[in-house]
Amino acid sequence: MGPESGVSIPSPPRNPSSLSWVNLSRNLILAYQSLGVVYGDLSTSPLYVYSSTFIGNLQDHQNEDAIFGAFSLIFWTLTLIPLLKYVFIMLGADDSGEGGTFALYSLLCRHAKFSLLPNQQAADEELSAYKYGPSMQVATGSPLKRFLEKHKALRTALLVVVLFGASMVIGDGVLTPAISVLSSVSGLQVTEKKLASGEIVVLACVILVGLFALQHFGTRRVAFMFAPIVIIWLVSIFSIGLYNIIFWNPKIVRAISPYYIIKFFRETGKDGWFSLGGILLSVTGTEAMFADLGHFTALSIRLAFAFVVYPCLVVQYMGQAAFLSRNPQKVLNSFYDSIPGPVFWPIFVIATLATIVGSQAIITATFSLIKQCHALGCFPRVKVVHTSKHILGQIYIPEINWILMILTLAITIGFRSTTLIGNAYGLACITVMFITTFLMALVVTFVWQKSVLLAAMFLVFFWFSEGVYLSAALMKVPQGGWVPLVLSVIFMLVMYIWHYGTRKKYNFDLHNKVSLKWLLGLGPSLGIVRVPGIGLIYSELATGVPAIFSHFVTNLPAFHKVLVFVCVKSVPVPYVSPEERFLIGRVCPRPYRMYRCIVRYGYKDIQRDDGDFEDQLIQSISEFIQMEAGDAQFCSSESSSYDGRLAVISSRTIQSSSSLIVTEREDCDGIESIQSSKSLMLQSLRSAYPDDENPGVRRRHVRFEVAASPGMDTGVREELMDLIEAKEAGVAYIMGHSYVKARRSSSYLKKLVIDMGYSFLRKNCRGPSVALNIPHINLIEVGMIYYV
Repeated sequence: MGPESGVSIPSPPRNPSSLSWVNLSRNLILAYQSLGVVYGDLSTSPLYVYSSTFIGNLQDHQNEDAIFGAFSLIFWTLTLIPLLKYVFIMLGADDSGEGGTFALYSLLCRHAKFSLLPNQQAADEELSAYKYGPSMQVATGSPLKRFLEKHKALRTALLVVVLFGASMVIGDGVLTPAISVLSSVSGLQVTEKKLASGEIVVLACVILVGLFALQHFGTRRVAFMFAPIVIIWLVSIFSIGLYNIIFWNPKIVRAISPYYIIKFFRETGKDGWFSLGGILLSVTGTEAMFADLGHFTALSIRLAFAFVVYPCLVVQYMGQAAFLSRNPQKVLNSFYDSIPGPVFWPIFVIATLATIVGSQAIITATFSLIKQCHALGCFPRVKVVHTSKHILGQIYIPEINWILMILTLAITIGFRSTTLIGNAYGLACITVMFITTFLMALVVTFVWQKSVLLAAMFLVFFWFSEGVYLSAALMKVPQGGWVPLVLSVIFMLVMYIWHYGTRKKYNFDLHNKVSLKWLLGLGPSLGIVRVPGIGLIYSELATGVPAIFSHFVTNLPAFHKVLVFVCVKSVPVPYVSPEERFLIGRVCPRPYRMYRCIVRYGYKDIQRDDGDFEDQLIQSISEFIQMEAGDAQFCSSESSSYDGRLAVISSRTIQSSSSLIVTEREDCDGIESIQSSKSLMLQSLRSAYPDDENPGVRRRHVRFEVAASPGMDTGVREELMDLIEAKEAGVAYIMGHSYVKARRSSSYLKKLVIDMGYSFLRKNCRGPSVALNIPHINLIEVGMIYYV
């Protein structure tokens, strides 16, 4: 996995004759940058592959034939999995340029009804990022697709598989820093002043603590060094490999033949099969090529691997095998022992830096993955810190960072051996690949709309290849392989319990919506006093009025004159453009002054607190009011359903609108601020509790006025005036403070999951108001118990 590093892509000139050259140069630049981001983990595998392979069952087979066979296995594993599967096939299955497990699941959810959360709308399918490949209606008649859509248990199983894969990637985030740093500093054991294993572990822990402690600075400040470090590392291991081939045993070139694999298993038998867990480590980090696709292009990643990484790794493994064929007793530290004496220390420094780069990559990728899980409703709310103002994807999650550090240190201190950690690491990586192959087969059928036979051939071929390694890795469960399984089960339980509770809570809201007939029967006043101001009622419902609203109407003597039901939701696309973010509609007839606003984000979008949400909302609603008045489709039938008619309001449309005159003014620290509320109490509270999160920030204040337009309808003008007056009176944010409990008739397991698991996660994660950047001074919370 690689970090969420942003990449500036130069825009090509308009001259068609130079387009091909510019496109090539752009991809070459991206290929250079990808070396530091994508390949840090994969390129450091030579540090520990041979030692992990031969220590253990193959200790009695450390001869030339076994070493030649091991290299032949490594060569064909590198050729089949990274080169054939990922470079030639997987990189073509991007989701609007994004890759990874969740990108595949997102693609599947868009082309078939696999999502378990029923908050998708027809308007979401109109998003520009939603459309992919050929017409999406062609494969609607697929029997396999209908079968999967019909059975909820199968859709749940698909989600569990995806979550298990994501949990294994998080396990990689724990194991990669441990094995990489420990293997690099173990080079000190082959120097003249040999350090004891305890001292090596202490040094590795110091480096790991420093690595995690520096995460809050973000990768941007050191990312420019990543590519040069990895390039120097690749050139170094290529040179050392070439030297060892020529100096020790040029006959190693023959081992490229698959004949040596047959010879290897004929000699080693069952012990050789067990050793495949070590061979597997040669392709750890391969998943990064697909997962980090969003930061580069498929061509740039293909160029970097095929012409730089692949040749360097093959020559290095070949050179190590040549050295070991003459020095089989030095298999414990084969990489460092094979380095010529004069260049040992420079290579040691570069190796340590390269392992830190690879570790940094997986840590940052873990942050990105957890953010995606949360966006799809599969992870509790956590604090997301943006470490760069200019690069969108660079984030830092403090809670996850410290959990990863504690787990990494525990594994490093507990195992003290790269072989045991390698057993765990290999199982985690091959499991992710196995799951990716399964999801890719579904994409071939449902997204690419190829025949089921072709998808089955892909699945059988790669499942057989990876299944051999998976079976060998599973045999190492007692020798450390249990670690990723335990970590994955824990993380998967957290994810599934959160998703299950969220789904049950949403379904409760869906089945207990306030009746529109009841609202219409109350009249425009709703049976209470409507006071000046705007009430933003937050709900997860994309349609209908949430049950919590009836609590207000029946228990409060007054309510705001303008009401907006706000739903912030994620859609199964990577990014939603700002022009398509807002969906605006009306809940009741015009005199009620009740609107709906759906704010849509992709699973990789960052929800920034830019401070102008209220202003954007007012402008969007005003634009909707005018659009509705000018569109016969909206106002043709007063008796038709008022809920569900939504319009996309883009920022371009707002900018071209002349209905509102917008005047802006800035102030610092609120000294000369325009008061957005007429409440003396609220003003005094604001002066007593200033915005301590952004002290000294210059804030933008916006005033709205209705433009003088003789042709404007009287009703539209009146509604716009009410909207502006309500904005000047103040905005209140209204949320439900919910308590979710299982019904008394529920099973014991459901009570355990909801009353203990889900409740514990809700109490210990960030509150929804904090996650949505809602100002506390304007927040009103109403308690409500959900019996699900």
